[in-house]
Amino acid sequence: MQFAQRVLSTRGGTIAVSILAAVLAAVILVTYLHRYRSSVRASGVPLTVLVANGLIEKGTSGQVIANEELYKLSSVPKSEVSDGAITDPDALKGQVAIADVFPGEQLTAAKFSADQAGSFSNQITADQRVVTIPFDAAHGLIGRVQAGDHIDVYAGFNVHPIGQDGRPVPGGSERSVLKLITTDVDVLAVPDSGSSTGKARLTIRASDQDVAKMAFTADNGVLWAILRPRANAAPTSPNIVSVETVLFGIPPVAVEKSLGVRR
Repeated sequence: MQFAQRVLSTRGGTIAVSILAAVLAAVILVTYLHRYRSSVRASGVPLTVLVANGLIEKGTSGQVIANEELYKLSSVPKSEVSDGAITDPDALKGQVAIADVFPGEQLTAAKFSADQAGSFSNQITADQRVVTIPFDAAHGLIGRVQAGDHIDVYAGFNVHPIGQDGRPVPGGSERSVLKLITTDVDVLAVPDSGSSTGKARLTIRASDQDVAKMAFTADNGVLWAILRPRANAAPTSPNIVSVETVLFGIPPVAVEKSLGVRR
């Protein structure tokens, strides 16, 4: 205290203290400006976030959002990024929307929650339907196919030739025919064991039209489930298969015409 009083009691000491205070203030100002500029620059750095392409309704699962491409990756300045914004599409796995997300809105963690129920209804959209179809062990790959696999489904029938009016041709002979009715079907669940009827069930996801075809075949024909590769699967041939095509190499279109099919 006495030293400070002696310094300030002289003109030179007062000037020295003033200069020191000015230098200190300048240092503080420069430091503040540097941090401010850094903050401004950082707020302008763009971040990639998930933004809704259209309306994502409450109850929509992350799987459906990904499969239907209901979001897009968008570059947004850091200062405009919403709290909890989702930046990685993988974060949607196992999640379900608990509130509507509107077009152009950022997907945030607050609007999603873990899908505890695992409901099948959260895994379909638009014309997709879930159905449980009975297969026997030989035709349905029971014990081999797993949830998450994809299958092609064939229908086998005994077909009677039909006329132009759609009615069976009198005296025509039935022939066994096999045909692809739908391809790349998602298997959602697989039974643990067969039922008392000797058949087990596969729960699958497909379009409403394909579901109707499979349900009809399950009641009136024979269904075959054919396992697809998990990656790089080649297109499946839609051609009809019959004894004529198998044994004699007759073109499928010729067999179809003999059965009354008109294209």
